[in-house]
Amino acid sequence: MATILRDLSYRYQWLYDGISRVAAIAVGGESRFRTLALQGLDITPNTAILDMCCGSGQTTRFLVERSQNVTGLDASPRSIQLAQNNVSQAKFVEGWAENMPFPDAQFDVVHTSVALHEMKPEQLRQILQEAHRVLKPGGTFALIDFHAPTNPLFMPGLATFFWLFETETAWHLIRIDLPQWLKEAGFETVDCTLHAGGSLQTLQAHKKP
Repeated sequence: MATILRDLSYRYQWLYDGISRVAAIAVGGESRFRTLALQGLDITPNTAILDMCCGSGQTTRFLVERSQNVTGLDASPRSIQLAQNNVSQAKFVEGWAENMPFPDAQFDVVHTSVALHEMKPEQLRQILQEAHRVLKPGGTFALIDFHAPTNPLFMPGLATFFWLFETETAWHLIRIDLPQWLKEAGFETVDCTLHAGGSLQTLQAHKKP
């Protein structure tokens, strides 16, 4: 059942977007959800932002409101095509997050939204290292993803969502110490904030200046 609903959510954009909007209610709506990890960052029209694992541009469309220098990256040609249609203000590149086609120190901010839980452990470690590599000194890797709820009332809802739409990689993510993994990937400091009863985490990992 999980595979069926998961496949349908990726095959039909309206279904995926609908699920995302419902999930975002827990933190105040889609706009806030999509930019929650960026809170407190100094972003100007010239800030070079990478929207890693951008999908069809759901988050990218909010990033271009803040910067005129936004690049989206995704491994799916279909997603890249949809993103180009949905967010013409951004540049889009097809590529894998664990081996990004960018030179070292290109971006001020790398951002990713609920994508890391899709990755197997070795992939995840490679992606964290790549995010560190493509950031400029002093840059920030900002992300939002699932977390093990600190409020037990949120656990049944998260477990049901995982059962219907996710795989074992999502369970793996909420079991690991992601801030520690980011430090092991080279980041100097990591700020973590929990939301929605602890079922979501936003992290800002800072590269040494």
